[in-house]
Formats: sequence, C-alpha cells, structure tokens
Amino acid sequence: MTKTILITGATDGIGLLTARMLAAEGHHVLLHGRSEEKLKAAAREVGGGAEAWRADLSRLDEAAALADGVRARHQRLDVLINNAGVLKAPQPLTPEGMDVRFVVNTLAPYVLTRRLLPIIPAEGRVVNLSSAAQAPVDVAAMMGKRRLADMEAYAQSKLALTIWTQEMARAHPEGPAFIAVNPGSLLATRMVKEGFGVAGNDPRIGADILRRAALSEEFADASGTYFDNDSGRFASPNPAARDSRHVAEVMAAIEALTASCLES
Repeated sequence: MTKTILITGATDGIGLLTARMLAAEGHHVLLHGRSEEKLKAAAREVGGGAEAWRADLSRLDEAAALADGVRARHQRLDVLINNAGVLKAPQPLTPEGMDVRFVVNTLAPYVLTRRLLPIIPAEGRVVNLSSAAQAPVDVAAMMGKRRLADMEAYAQSKLALTIWTQEMARAHPEGPAFIAVNPGSLLATRMVKEGFGVAGNDPRIGADILRRAALSEEFADASGTYFDNDSGRFASPNPAARDSRHVAEVMAAIEALTASCLES
C-alpha cells in the first residue's frame, strides 16, 4: 500500500537516502529542507513525484506553517520522520535568544507533530531522530536563560526529544505510534564531518533503520520506545527519561515554549 511520508531535513545525508529508498518502493514522499535550490535538486534525485516543502525549523512559526501547508494539501499523512537536526551552527542563538539546537532538534518537531496529528491515522507513525548522545536537560538552558557548549546542547536536545516522544505515546495510547530512534553513531553525514572531523560510517545504516521504523511490522507495537541502532535493539534512553520530576519539568518547558504555535 502506498503511504504518504514527510521527512524533514531531506536534502542530504540520511534524510535524502531514506527518501530515495521510500520513493523507490512506490511511496509518496514529501521532502523538507531550508534551501529552495537544494530541495529542487533533492526532488529531482528522489523522483516519483516527490514534493518539496521549504521551511527554516529554527523558526517555530515556520514549522507551524509547514504543518498547515501539508494539512491544506493532504487529508492523510501516514508517516512523519522528524530527521532534521543541528549540532554546530555559525550562530548558535536564534534572534529570540534561544539555543538553536533546542529549537531545531526538540521544539520544531514537537510543533510540527502536534499540528499534523489531525491527519496522521491511528495506524500511522511518528519517527523521531534521537541519538546515542543524550544528557539530562538543563531546563534553564532550553528556556534560553543559560548558554551551553555545542555538544552539551545537542545531547540535551536529543534527550528532550526522546522524552516528548514517550510522553506523546502515553497521551495517545490508540495511536499513532511515536518512536525515538538512534540511527547509528558517527554516520557519514555533514553534521558528523563538521562536528567531529571524521569521515563516518555508511549512512545507509541510518536510512535503513528509518525505513524499518516507518514501515516494518517489528515497530508496529513500539510506541513510546527508543531503538538504539548501535546495538540493534530496543533499549533504555538516558535514565533521566525515567525520572518523573525531570520529565515533568522538561515537558512543562516544551509546552511553554511552543504554546503560541499550538493555539490556533
């Protein structure tokens, strides 16, 4: 059965590879990116009538507008893959003084997911790109009140993403499924090259697990789980994700920071 699938950050790396893989199987793929030029090139490469959707996910209003645009054009979205992410940036703060890692890696996908939920069926899936790098969240830093080093912000943003994944699963026991996935450490992506200065491992490792998480039966009952592709199994995220007080603080901050984009 042909599925409609939105992939953020789909103009390069494992996002683009995943899009190519899914389109080759006959699925209708919606590609997100920041650059109009890169999106056009990606759509040509993916083929199969792939759609191009531009938005800067460091701006939460653009994440909301992306969701609204997709809803206006599509009555059903079977899978949302929140793949876009950032580790290092020339300007680590948004104009509002927020750390761009928290905005792009945690908050924008939350806004996008919440606004797209009305068209994601109960049997649909939301696949969130987590990481082996996870750390307890400094809520003050997420709120823009404290500065963090690049890797600190990245690791905390990925745990925050994993936390809201499990909390959305609890809030929607009838579906869709919400799944956090570490696609594999040090894959050969632009982020890894810029952040660590290494060539990295075959990015197809990541694309394959995203495809499986999006479509395969092994993930059909995996809502609220975290899959670690380094070990090839479902695993426990950072222990802070099981600390009810920490989870409540993180979720309260996420709700406060995204409230203006979720009201309408």
